[in-house]
Amino acid sequence: MTGTGDAAATTTAPTGTPEQARAAILAHPAVTRVREALAGFGVTTEVVVLDDAARTAAQAAAYLGVITAQIANSLVFAATPQAAGPDTPPEPLLILASGAHRVDAAKVADLLELDAMELASAEMVREATGFAIGGVAPVGHLRPVRTLVDVSLARYDTIWAAAGHPHAVFATTYDELLRITGAQPIEAT
Repeated sequence: MTGTGDAAATTTAPTGTPEQARAAILAHPAVTRVREALAGFGVTTEVVVLDDAARTAAQAAAYLGVITAQIANSLVFAATPQAAGPDTPPEPLLILASGAHRVDAAKVADLLELDAMELASAEMVREATGFAIGGVAPVGHLRPVRTLVDVSLARYDTIWAAAGHPHAVFATTYDELLRITGAQPIEAT
């Protein structure tokens, strides 16, 4: 399994009873933004609150009782287009990839005709998406972010994606993920 406004809100685990912690996570501004974005697309899935942060696909999969490949990792890269000038800043590029695979950055850069592509800094992730690393959702970004979805996710009936907080996820499908993100399908691994 990152501004202004709610991007500065903390994503640490709330304290209190389990019910209070769950309510606090569901009320978190970033989670609320994701839930509103999903509703805007007509998606009625429930946001699931995990007992522990799902900082890795394996942790999320173990909690949900699914295989790691069903977790859609949200990876933000700093991408520099070919022929960009020396003062042109890199652009954020979100790749949603199966938790069982590693994104082949060189392959993706070649397919997209990028001059360079590297993992984005935590600051760039927050500025582009409004989410902290570990909770980057595929929707609800502060500004439009070019998004790609790895075709390997099409193998699974249910995919789980981050919902704006390291303790929150939601179920979706490959086709729905493409629809709600406007993403380009790509062989990224």
